[in-house]
Amino acid sequence: MKQRALALIHGLRLRFRGGKRWLLLPLLAIVLAPPSARAAGIGDILTLCKTITSTIQVAIGGALSGIQTLNSTINNFRQQIIWPLAQINQERAFVTSTRAQYGGLMSQIHGIKNNSATLSNPTQLESVFRNGQSGSIGQFQPLYTNVYGSVPSSNDARPVQRNMVDMDDALAQGSLKTTVLSDQITQGMLALADSIEQQSATAAPGSAPMLATQAGISELESQAYLAKVLASELRQEAAKLAHQNSLLKQSAASTRNLQNQVQQVLTHP
Repeated sequence: MKQRALALIHGLRLRFRGGKRWLLLPLLAIVLAPPSARAAGIGDILTLCKTITSTIQVAIGGALSGIQTLNSTINNFRQQIIWPLAQINQERAFVTSTRAQYGGLMSQIHGIKNNSATLSNPTQLESVFRNGQSGSIGQFQPLYTNVYGSVPSSNDARPVQRNMVDMDDALAQGSLKTTVLSDQITQGMLALADSIEQQSATAAPGSAPMLATQAGISELESQAYLAKVLASELRQEAAKLAHQNSLLKQSAASTRNLQNQVQQVLTHP
């Protein structure tokens, strides 16, 4: 009998290694106890296990079932009311089909080259102010001078004329540089719009406000640069008015000089 008990204890030690060693102590006590006490101890353990099982199945199990039901109700509400899954899939399919139908055509339209110069110097200048790369702005001055010439020397023109020529050249180059920056911004906006469009086709429910915010920020940036372009146009128009007024002033000065000369001729003895 003692040998059987020892063999049983050795088997239990092997079975309850690791995290289950704490169960070994009461079992050892039951095995080593007298038969009557052993039977009572096993009965108590079975009763305790039955109570624990009943508690898990009835009390805790009911609470878990209620939580699962609540989660299912919340998910159904989200998918049917807040973010209707069927409508979201429909919108995704619409975006995908629209991109497939018009994406290639839009890329071809934006890729059309409308350069028109044929001679060497004008062709080089046009290629620079149409490339949409701000890094090429430094090449403007020599290319512009090759096409439109430089400011006349002091021996060839009066100071007022030289000033007007220099100012007109500066404003013209400034406007051309602004167009380069505008084309570069346009390319960036088109790339951003394409990215937002792609995201909208695969966006998770609830992320629409984030995409809308991103699109709103890009729209503000675009509006800010449109204001910059408008300011450049206003400067150009103001320069034209100033140029015309300068010509009128020169005409008035020439008329006054002519009158003085005529007066001197008439008064000459």
